[in-house]
Amino acid sequence: MKILTVIGSKNSGKTTTVECVVSGLTRKGFRVGSIKHIHHSDFTIDTEGTDTWRHAQAGSRIVASVSRNEVALIVKDDPEHMLDPILDFMTNRGLDIVVVEGLHSSMGQRADVYKIVTARDVEDLRQRLRGTVPPILAISGVVAEMASRPTDISVPIISSKTDCSRLVERIKEEIVRK
Repeated sequence: MKILTVIGSKNSGKTTTVECVVSGLTRKGFRVGSIKHIHHSDFTIDTEGTDTWRHAQAGSRIVASVSRNEVALIVKDDPEHMLDPILDFMTNRGLDIVVVEGLHSSMGQRADVYKIVTARDVEDLRQRLRGTVPPILAISGVVAEMASRPTDISVPIISSKTDCSRLVERIKEEIVRK
């Protein structure tokens, strides 16, 4: 299983890029999974008063909700400690590619993870590229929509909005090739 992360600042086009990549790779026959980093410290998938919430309130560190169509795990732990177990779980589910949105601090440093960098503008892009280790497959997001693009950066700039198929082909060529 290969891992591709889309990293960038807030409102830089990460989710739009992930939508393009996941739908494009899925149409090409890849089995794709995804992970979304949510920055809001008060975010919870669980709702006060529900049975799963009550399980957690009673002290359960992991709550699994199982319905006819889906299973959700609510794990009360540090998300940085959970990333590798989540990736292991996805590996065991027969996925070809997992697309991660966010988690720049951990994923941006991994040489075994393919990356797409999104940015709001050229300065934001330069800041995102600092400290991000290769392989970086493309630059996308808001900066890719601008008429003024940096000429001193060798990574291809590909818009996920207007040239999604080209971005997906770039990913396919680089990931399948290795």
